[in-house]
Amino acid sequence: MSLSTAMQDRLNKQLKAELDSAYLYLSMAAHCEEQNLKGFSHWLRMQEVEEREHAMKIFQYIADRGGRIALDRLEKPQSSWSSPLAAAEDVLSHERHVTAMIHELAEAAIAEKDHATETMLHWFISEQVEEEAQAADLVQRLKIAGTSGPGLYIIDRELSQRK
Repeated sequence: MSLSTAMQDRLNKQLKAELDSAYLYLSMAAHCEEQNLKGFSHWLRMQEVEEREHAMKIFQYIADRGGRIALDRLEKPQSSWSSPLAAAEDVLSHERHVTAMIHELAEAAIAEKDHATETMLHWFISEQVEEEAQAADLVQRLKIAGTSGPGLYIIDRELSQRK
């Protein structure tokens, strides 16, 4: 069974959202580089790689189901933040937005009785739990440690260790 036109359009919209996420995290990484926060930049570049991988999962899924991949123009991301905490809060907010989009996709798959898409989306639903938890953890750590001085230095150093 091939994708319905409506599901194909929804998946292409999600593909764009994942690429927009990658672009946003790359912009955040660039901002952190300018602030000499190399660990934050590294962590955000790892986020960017993950988001591109997510996009490619959707890309390949559309192709495997005989759908048409439609790439759209990426949104220009924000380019500066007032503090590392503000950037981390934006990461969390953005991940919550992406989670809502994936849940809407899953609901549409259920409504269409598109079991293959519903099953594929289970991976994304689980992944978003991890994405939100990591972002929420970073926000909380920054609130506790502060966004300057030794606390920020320690968090920056820890973030540089991400594999």
